[in-house]
Amino acid sequence: MMVPQDENQVQDKQVLKGAITISQIDADEITFLANRFWAPDTSNAHEPYNPRIIEDIYRKEICDSRHSLRRIMMLEFSQYLENYLWPNFDGESASRAHLMSIVAMVNEKFREKVEVWKVFEKSSDLFAKFFQRVLEACIEERPVTPAVMREQTALLVFLNHCFNSMEVEICRNQAKRLVSLAMWSCLQPKRREQELNQTPQWRKFWKKLQKREDPEQKEKLSWERHFLQNLMIKFIRVLDTIPEDGPICEETVRYCERFVEFLIDLEALLPTRRFFNTVMDDCHVVVRCSLSSLVRREEGNLFSQVSCITEYCF
Repeated sequence: MMVPQDENQVQDKQVLKGAITISQIDADEITFLANRFWAPDTSNAHEPYNPRIIEDIYRKEICDSRHSLRRIMMLEFSQYLENYLWPNFDGESASRAHLMSIVAMVNEKFREKVEVWKVFEKSSDLFAKFFQRVLEACIEERPVTPAVMREQTALLVFLNHCFNSMEVEICRNQAKRLVSLAMWSCLQPKRREQELNQTPQWRKFWKKLQKREDPEQKEKLSWERHFLQNLMIKFIRVLDTIPEDGPICEETVRYCERFVEFLIDLEALLPTRRFFNTVMDDCHVVVRCSLSSLVRREEGNLFSQVSCITEYCF
């Protein structure tokens, strides 16, 4: 039994049917905030940067509204990402609300099919720090609650957008280190030997990787190479929290659906599939999906379809 739709979900459906009007934009609280802090046409009268504004907006407009499409659209219309979030992002010290707000804005830009990456291209080093923060947030251990799962789904969607933007240099530089041959270090030795024996050329590359490895970077490299494996392990743990009957969290179901879509996209791209496919098989993800309680529930109809598609990606 899913939770009934709330007022924000109903408004989101109305937004999809028709555009927000100019009068609605002008009267919105977000427009007043933008005029005070980041709107381009009021730049001469802006108040000083205040990180509390980002905290309040994230709590009220995104979290409390359950990631309402209408509220996120309003933030995107105001150029929140370009003029306030990214110019004031300072890497490791930025708050979680700041990080998640950027993720939400990027996802909205993709939904609207507008230019996304130009705002980040002038500061590739800072984007690398931001991307690392996203990766860490993806695999952190947190309770499986609706609010947490909404955040995790947003992070997963953002990650998928990055992998599907490999033609963009800043995305390619970050994504490729997660899906290179080096990720086979997380395989069991016998399985790795079996795979290397099938392709002698890869064994040569593997030996070169071992020789070039910087001891000072060992911990960081190990974390990166195990990231996708750890992400799949986390997904399986979340999937196992869904009972065979009784109430079910809609946000958990949505996360599981998005995760399998993410796997399908990784399998569909040659640069990501080449080595990831073996790690995915080693984690028995497809088997765990097919044996899960979700595929036997009415709420799992979409999940069961996308999980079946995954079987054809090998």
